[in-house]
Parts: sequence; C-alpha cells; structure tokens
Amino acid sequence: MVTSGPSTPPPPLIGAGVIVPSTDGRSVLIGRRTTAGEPPTWSLPGGKVDHPGESFEQAAARELAEETGIELPAERMRVLAVLLDHGLGRTRLTAAVLAPPSDAPAHVTEPHACAGWERVPVDALPEPMFYPSAQVLAAWLPDYRAPGGTFRYRVGPIG
Repeated sequence: MVTSGPSTPPPPLIGAGVIVPSTDGRSVLIGRRTTAGEPPTWSLPGGKVDHPGESFEQAAARELAEETGIELPAERMRVLAVLLDHGLGRTRLTAAVLAPPSDAPAHVTEPHACAGWERVPVDALPEPMFYPSAQVLAAWLPDYRAPGGTFRYRVGPIG
C-alpha cells in the first residue's frame, strides 16, 4: 500500500504591485487579468522580483514596462508597505510600490495575461480585484477594503 505524505508547498513568491496614479490623482491604472486557470479579475501591473540583485523598486519599474510599455524610473518608485499573505495556495511577499503619476498610454504587451488596461477612478474600483492587488490598493487608499488574511508592514520615510 502506498501512502502519500504531506505535499511540499510551492516556493514563496516575492513581488511588487505597482500603483500608477494619473497626474490629477483621481484615477489609477488597472488591467483586466485573464491568466489561464484563474477566474478573470482586475489587477494592478506587477510581478515577481526575479533578477539577481533587483530591488522592489527596480522590479516594479521593469514589470510596469514589460506589462504596459510605460517606462518610469525606478528611482522615483516608492515602497509604501510590504505585505505577507498565504492566500491563493502559497506564501507571497508583495511590496506595494507607488509609481510617479503618469497619464502615458498603456498597451497590452502580454495578451495571454491581460485583456486591456484602463484608468479607473479611485473611488469606483472594479470587482473582483486580484487578491494581491487588493492588498496593495488597501496599503495606498485608506478607505479601500481588502480581504483579510494579510500581514501589512508599513514602510516609513528614511532619514
């Protein structure tokens, strides 16, 4: 008889969710997430820190450019909080990264994962929101309600 032991959990994910406010501060860039095997949701740009020596800010700038074609300098990105959750079946450490305001047009560069980008009013964010993006938005918007289960570590100014 073969018995199965405890399954090995998937490796943790380390990433950045990027908040790109409009220049007037009234809207934010949100994409229609269409990743295979997942229900459709809305999502911020972002992804894994997967280059050796890459910071959260550098990962945010790289992922934003890769996913939308918008190029903003990593030096102007600011980490608002670090979020730790165990939702969606794995441990995830996500930096909530605020990009400098931009009204640059966003293009779908990964059609297998995104059906389009929109600037949505911050007071009318669509649902359902991708779980990590909801956590990042809650770190930025004081009145935004995100699902529970995430440990939030605010990052304060240095100096």
